[in-house]
Amino acid sequence: MTSPYAPPEGWSSWPQKQRDDAYNNTDMVPDSAQQVAARNAASATFRAAHTGHLDLAYGEAEREKWDLFPGADAGAPCLVFIHGGYWQRNRREDFAILAQGALAMGWSAALPGYTLAPEASLTAITWQISRALDWLAAEGPQHGIVGPIVVSGWSAGGHLAALAAEHPAVTAAVAMSGIYELGPIRDTYLNAKLALTDAEIADLSPIRRPVVQKPIAVVYGGAELPELRRQSRVFHRLRAEAQAPGPLIPIPGADHFRVLESLWSPDGALTRAAAELLR
Repeated sequence: MTSPYAPPEGWSSWPQKQRDDAYNNTDMVPDSAQQVAARNAASATFRAAHTGHLDLAYGEAEREKWDLFPGADAGAPCLVFIHGGYWQRNRREDFAILAQGALAMGWSAALPGYTLAPEASLTAITWQISRALDWLAAEGPQHGIVGPIVVSGWSAGGHLAALAAEHPAVTAAVAMSGIYELGPIRDTYLNAKLALTDAEIADLSPIRRPVVQKPIAVVYGGAELPELRRQSRVFHRLRAEAQAPGPLIPIPGADHFRVLESLWSPDGALTRAAAELLR
């Protein structure tokens, strides 16, 4: 289908750097390196303290593994968190701290890995997430996870979470700072490794897919790049017009990296929002 999301006026004539900057979160947040280093360090400490259910393979590829953090109540909900990095950077281990808020709430948490571009196409990555959820639904009970699954994700993970909401094992989703229309991504530096095809843009843009009638909270930081804010608002508007449940949640003053703090904090806005989706 034709996308209801249009790039900014004059996009096709913008200089390449201007188009790149429209989606370059790292360079546009001055202290992004310090924020990432702090998150990675906190995740390493957290992961070292929760070693019982790590590196569980759901497939044969090196990154096809889960880190599970079961809560005290096996029947409590499980928050799945899919990491970001524009489908070509990062790893699940460096986001383990995202389980902290869920555990404090009495939930379980689970983080899947996936193969990065260019080793895997975006199509292959989305299928990996689907297979990972198949595995969690089947094998989670052996690890003390049997409750409803709320899938969340940030940045590229927000895109993957929006698609994963279609999975039959998923009850609700929290899509944070996501990409919901892939067309503009092909016009930026990000496409060097992604090599997006016309079919992938049409099939894997959540904005173009049939509306999922499950609760999805669409989240973005108030200090995010304008195009990320706009993609989130358009995605939520289309869902609202189709009477699909779930709020639009801007996090005041949060840039692309600080928005994560509202999910890993035990009393963070997104931790509470995830719980509200199941009410």
